[in-house]
Amino acid sequence: MNRNPLVTPEWLYEHLKDPDLVVVDCRFDLTRPQSGKEGYRRNHIPGALYLDLEKDLSAPVGIHGGRHPLPDVDRFADRLGEVGIDRRRTVVAYDDQGGAMAARLWWMLRCLGHEAVFVLNGGYTAWTEMGYPVNDEVPRPEPTRFVPNPNRDLLVGMEEVKAWDGLLIDSREPARYEGKAEPIDAKAGHIPGAVNRFWKENLGEDGRWKNPAEMKKEWAFALGKQAIVYCGSGVTACANLLALHAAGITDARLYAGSWSDWISYEQNPVATGKENNISD
Repeated sequence: MNRNPLVTPEWLYEHLKDPDLVVVDCRFDLTRPQSGKEGYRRNHIPGALYLDLEKDLSAPVGIHGGRHPLPDVDRFADRLGEVGIDRRRTVVAYDDQGGAMAARLWWMLRCLGHEAVFVLNGGYTAWTEMGYPVNDEVPRPEPTRFVPNPNRDLLVGMEEVKAWDGLLIDSREPARYEGKAEPIDAKAGHIPGAVNRFWKENLGEDGRWKNPAEMKKEWAFALGKQAIVYCGSGVTACANLLALHAAGITDARLYAGSWSDWISYEQNPVATGKENNISD
């Protein structure tokens, strides 16, 4: 059964004191890695915990695996238990980057078998614009045990991508997809055969996610196809996976290492230009 992976600020405010609800602040800026934690320390949604993209939601960078490799399952499960998350709790994640960082946690929890996880539509910005309370109090959750039940069907590696002849979706902005600009990684371009769907196209002008009916219409090209989704390092691709889920397409998979992993293998081909660009 499809479940909308997004909740509104109104819903969160009404349920904020539910004993089985855990709110997680995922704010993070790739250009200023400390800014998310600093923002959390200044102010956050009351009761929210903080999980860091690079310290908690990623493993150390190696030769392969991309810029944000997935952490070891047991290590991540231990970290979830430390902050009071187990599979009985409902989790709502938020950020102030349009939902991309929060979507990473959403996908990671789903990958470990935890379905009761959502992203706050509009994030911290929408919460504060509506005048809802914030504070700087850091909660001390009671530790618990998160028992993972990994769903490997949600994840693919480089070799499977290399052999893939189905729908492959690049989630980066068009200039990076086309190879016109590459501010982060060593090579510019995209994986040959990939179509381009920039993850921010899922947002409206107000910064909130489009409604499920709009999502379903815009993602119709993926209906009936088990897509593989990637981005630069496996983070913003999760935003497209969330959008697909909202559109009722729940079998798409993540290439976690993404572009930064792909180009770490010197022999892998690189394409440029507007090949198969569905945004045109």
